[in-house]
Amino acid sequence: MLERIWRPDTYFYNGKHSYVHTITVPNKLLRISQDGDILYSMRLTIKAKCPMELQNFPMDRQSCPLILGSYAYTSQQLVYEWQEGSSVNFVPGMALSQFDLMGSPYRNLTFVRREGEFSVLQVSFNLQRNTGYFLIQVYVPCVLIVVLSWVSFWIHREATSDRVGLGITTVLTLSTISLDSRTDLPKVRYATALDWFLLMSFGYCIATLLEFAGVHYFTKVGSGELPLDDEEWENISDKEYENPFCTIATCGPQTIHPDSIVDETSRRSSTVCSVYNDSVTYNRRSYQPVTITSRPSTMERQTQTERRLPKWRQFLYCLAGDDEFRRQRQREAVRNCRKFGERVARHINSVSTIDRVARIVFPASFGLLNICYWVVYVTYQEEFKWQDPPIGSISK
Repeated sequence: MLERIWRPDTYFYNGKHSYVHTITVPNKLLRISQDGDILYSMRLTIKAKCPMELQNFPMDRQSCPLILGSYAYTSQQLVYEWQEGSSVNFVPGMALSQFDLMGSPYRNLTFVRREGEFSVLQVSFNLQRNTGYFLIQVYVPCVLIVVLSWVSFWIHREATSDRVGLGITTVLTLSTISLDSRTDLPKVRYATALDWFLLMSFGYCIATLLEFAGVHYFTKVGSGELPLDDEEWENISDKEYENPFCTIATCGPQTIHPDSIVDETSRRSSTVCSVYNDSVTYNRRSYQPVTITSRPSTMERQTQTERRLPKWRQFLYCLAGDDEFRRQRQREAVRNCRKFGERVARHINSVSTIDRVARIVFPASFGLLNICYWVVYVTYQEEFKWQDPPIGSISK
């Protein structure tokens, strides 16, 4: 009897793959009432296209339509209408893993095709994406990695390999997270909200490396990056004895084994800033105390010299790569003398002013950008609205 009853040629405009369930028999229902009304139902599984805008991913909202109508009969021959009341129902307790169903509005409309006007039905499933997965897998690890890169600000500038290794590790880790997060996403031509956050985190890790490059280039003087030749060491040694402003520190008699004396050649080849002291040693045979004037030794390491120049002028000299200025700073690190009545400040394992500023600027700016990021993407949500024409974007 079912084959003898006329049925409309209903099809889904935005369907990609659909099939009728036939296990164990075709899942169809037919009811004929006493007044002639016919109830015809069948079980279908439909895979439909859903146009998505991913600029706000993963804080985005999507409206996925499902449009059905007749393929051959125009609106003058066949009209589709939703029943009054709740025409779209859901199974109680149904839930999606990545989305929350916000609503399912529906409407009747007429669609114009080349063959004429056709009556169609449209229902839109309004969805909002859950961000819990991305918070745990992407956002929190990225924030922790960026914070980890700031540990280098508390490491002394002499630990070059440690700071560079930490910076490169954080950059590579963020690169891996960025590639993994886009594995299941479509290749869109624009940047999503997740992409902007990853770029921001990646930029802070790169900035940490560049910050140490600036510390190493601008302020790390006298630790081996600019060696002095023999002639300059001789000039420094001569000026050390002739300069009336130089202060020579003395120490009490000490018993030093002769083998521990460092020769002049090794002292000159050393590029470590040294402290000039008077020391007492003993003859190898008679062990009689003989007072001598010390030469540069490698017992102490000093890497910071602050000339009495304005900070902006020092920055310009360093930015221009002035070798004469850098050599002058290294000479001052060796002389340990007074300039204009004020002693030049020196520290062992000192901390650069750039590092002190970065300890405040980097966390403050990163926190401010995060606040702006979440305020913009969480509070600014577009309202769900009908798209007219409804089939223009999904029929491409």
